Amino acid sequence: MTLAPSDMLCFALHSAAHAVHAAYAPLLTPLGLTYPQYLVLSALAANDRPTVGDLGADLRLDSNTLTPLLKRMEGAGWLTRSRDSQDDRKVRLALTDAGRTLAVEAAAVPRAFAAKTGLEPSQIADLRDILAVLRDRLKPAKP
Repeated sequence: MTLAPSDMLCFALHSAAHAVHAAYAPLLTPLGLTYPQYLVLSALAANDRPTVGDLGADLRLDSNTLTPLLKRMEGAGWLTRSRDSQDDRKVRLALTDAGRTLAVEAAAVPRAFAAKTGLEPSQIADLRDILAVLRDRLKPAKP
């Protein structure tokens, strides 16, 4: 028996991802951020001076996706990239003053997005955790 897309988990996830991106756009556009830039900004605000590799692993982005994104953000003056002082094969990332200011402005975004969902905080946490388990079962993080 063939399932209709509306009965498929993959379609529910796919269409929900599109809805999430659409809901974030009006929250991020006034800040001059795209959704991927927002994720990088948030990650750097939470963990200053990670390597590009560590950031890519955390965000599950390949270097061919992450590198141009980081270059654009560096060009905008939001972050710096520099060689690690102990291992020059690694590149470390840090927010600039402008990046830290933008991160403070963007700190209201999660609350605004949560309000758009109409879900209770516990429901959001449960959904996040279930999706993380699913993600990790389907594609474990690279070591």
